[in-house]
Amino acid sequence: MASFRARLLSEAAGTLLLVVAVVGSGIMAQRLTAPPHVSPVLALLANTVATGGALVALILTFARTSGAHFNPCVTLSEAIRGNLPWIDAVLVAITQICAAIVGTFLCHAEFGLRILGNTGAHRLNQGTFIGEVIATAGLILVVRKVGPLGPLPSAAAVAGWIVGGYWFTSSTAFANPAVTIARSFTSTYTGIHSNDVMGFIGAQVVGCLIAMALDRATREPTS
Repeated sequence: MASFRARLLSEAAGTLLLVVAVVGSGIMAQRLTAPPHVSPVLALLANTVATGGALVALILTFARTSGAHFNPCVTLSEAIRGNLPWIDAVLVAITQICAAIVGTFLCHAEFGLRILGNTGAHRLNQGTFIGEVIATAGLILVVRKVGPLGPLPSAAAVAGWIVGGYWFTSSTAFANPAVTIARSFTSTYTGIHSNDVMGFIGAQVVGCLIAMALDRATREPTS
């Protein structure tokens, strides 16, 4: 078992690189589909592929060190199941959030943008709230059910859910409080207005709790 310090560093590195993939691919897609050739479909497709590919690689890289959460909701689910002490869960979640914000700043630096960008577009409404509940509930169920099978099945299943969720949820499947907060620091393609952040996080927590209840209700009894 890796030390707690190693687990925190793994969660920091993994979450930072995940945000680099999400925000960076959004910036690249935005630039490559610039007016007069803007294609929202191609931009979303590029963002989807980059995010899904990065998730597979990052989960396989860090799963054996930290569990490859990269997401406070996943960490919360581990604490609820009793697999992680609550004080450790809080520290991991804080690490994920801080690393995610640094990931956004790093993207701005690599693409020559102002490091501290303006806040992004308004995204919160009834539909996107429901979309985030669905996206997060599905993600946590996938993690809980597939995670015990090992890193490779977990990486494929998590990436598959998020790639699909980009297209079948109205919110484009943020499904991650750390990433949501980080995306409020950019005005680029993947940005979200800071006023909408708490609403998205609220939906994500609701989705997480629903998933945990479903996981418990459908768990096979131990002999």
